[in-house]
Amino acid sequence: MAKLSGTAEVPADFPGRLGADEHVLSVASCEDGSVVATQLGLWLPEGRRVGWHLISKAGWGNEVLTLTEAEEARRLDGAVVLHDLQPRHLVLTGETRLPDVVHERVNRSIRTRHHRELPGGGAWFVQRKVPGRNGIELQVRPDPGTDEAALDRLTGALVERLRASRDLPA
Repeated sequence: MAKLSGTAEVPADFPGRLGADEHVLSVASCEDGSVVATQLGLWLPEGRRVGWHLISKAGWGNEVLTLTEAEEARRLDGAVVLHDLQPRHLVLTGETRLPDVVHERVNRSIRTRHHRELPGGGAWFVQRKVPGRNGIELQVRPDPGTDEAALDRLTGALVERLRASRDLPA
């Protein structure tokens, strides 16, 4: 059935539990198990799904998929301040479309992005679609050393502007 529908099958060693409406887009084997891409995110070998909106960076080279996952540090007046975790390297084996699917899904989740300089550093402001939810989320990724008070002021002003233009839900 998976071949007829254009989707991939859930591997036998998959430790996760797909949602009722979750469909497999691509699968790859790696040294730790299987990596499974669905429309909602990327399932890692330990059976944990990372939403596409929480993958900051993804790279592919020499059979290694390198992922930088972000975690929510705090919420700030309609925005989410994120902190990048250490990159994770997954050595993929065999033929797979997974790197292409990851690249497409991460890029497709991004609506806009820009970097602003701030005292002590700067920050990336990224509007992203969150899989399974309606609307756009404003994500803020501060550079190390960025002044938090300046970041909070700029983020607050940006949230107000986006809400006024209806580009961010109230």
